[in-house]
Amino acid sequence: MVNEQDSLTARFARACAEFSYDRLPAVTRQRSKLILLDTLGAMLSASRSSFHGTTTLASFVEQECADGPCRVVGTSLRTSPTNAALMNGYLGYALDVESHHGPAVAHAAAAVLPAVLAAGEQTSASGDQLLAALVLGIEVDCRMSLAIGPNDLYARGFHPTSVAGSFGAAAAAGHLLHLNSTGVASALGLAASQAGGLLAWADDHTEESRPFNPALAARNGVTASQLAKLGFGAPQAIFDATSKYHVFRAWALDGHGQPEALVQGFGDTFAIDELIIKRHACCAFLHPGLDGLLSIMGDEGVTHQEIIGITMRYPRSGAPIIDQNELRSHRAQYILPLACVRGEVLFEDVIADRSSEPDVQRLSAVTTLIHDDELDRTYPEKYATIIEVATRDGDVHRRRVEYALGSPQNPMSDADIIAKFQRLAGQRFSAERVAGVEQVVLNLDESGTVDDLMRAVTDD
Repeated sequence: MVNEQDSLTARFARACAEFSYDRLPAVTRQRSKLILLDTLGAMLSASRSSFHGTTTLASFVEQECADGPCRVVGTSLRTSPTNAALMNGYLGYALDVESHHGPAVAHAAAAVLPAVLAAGEQTSASGDQLLAALVLGIEVDCRMSLAIGPNDLYARGFHPTSVAGSFGAAAAAGHLLHLNSTGVASALGLAASQAGGLLAWADDHTEESRPFNPALAARNGVTASQLAKLGFGAPQAIFDATSKYHVFRAWALDGHGQPEALVQGFGDTFAIDELIIKRHACCAFLHPGLDGLLSIMGDEGVTHQEIIGITMRYPRSGAPIIDQNELRSHRAQYILPLACVRGEVLFEDVIADRSSEPDVQRLSAVTTLIHDDELDRTYPEKYATIIEVATRDGDVHRRRVEYALGSPQNPMSDADIIAKFQRLAGQRFSAERVAGVEQVVLNLDESGTVDDLMRAVTDD
């Protein structure tokens, strides 16, 4: 029998339990603050009352518990830790404009940060503890998706953001609840029992059930860590082949996955440094194509009136989620024409449905997505995309984009990330309040606390 102390689950749990902020390099500390700021911007923008899904879930949360220790970003609502995680998780992914991890195909920050905020408020965490939990949770989230295989999850109809996010949220909350390695193993085991989240939201044109998946992941993680803190029984070998029903049997197509990806190089590099910052409020798979399209229009002086055809080639494994999808945010035949006409993609234009507008309608009819086998060879390590634009004068302009702007290989500057936050948060708060949030976040590891942060981003 394998000694549990030497098992993969035990090694992974121990690495999580020993994680600390003082081991992070300066660049990762700075990145953690920028990712926090970027995610808060998305959450604040989504907290506006104009979004039906947001207001409906807020009503549910208020009915469940309207007087708890934890706050909801952009509101005056106080509720239980699990409900706060649920609501904040919904806000994080509602506009589809927050960061994501390319190879893991995971919106890790949207699932992890809400768990960090909920557990942080429970424990009156310091700023550096919050940031450490955020980095750890994103690390666990992305490693889980990569170990299982994001393509395997997609092939089975599961959403990596939701499945892997439950584990990331559990690790992050567990860090703030000061779980030891046994407690972390329990939290991860209990997260496994709850983890799920289907891609069925792809058929929901309202866009309201899509962000429910990371919301569930955040809630699951907080639930798992709280129960583990109380000593609730849990499977202790959830990642080990010796366990009859380990996670890889459940989700990896071959039943094995890549379990060692959980621990290989843990602490040497950090997934938070690899997150991609979004420019547009739509599916990440569309961003390289959008960059290529807007580059052609800008560099060649092409107007949308001159375009008679748009062809986008995308890796075959990811193409189905953006080819004539019911969700406009995930439909190439809507997003590319919308960007042609408006020069950008705002979530308001996704919700409003511009598809009947003459220019968008005309371009949608001549937009084609090709499921490309050649590009599939490097997916999901990169979302290589080829975009071709045909014009009335007979020209065909072509761009190949390996990495969207905002990727580590094609990064946004810190100033650009902050400007994005200011634009998003400014849709909810005054310029003065936005500046206040920015200062709290950028100084969080020096003198800030969770209370400083939550007072800045709520109406409590």
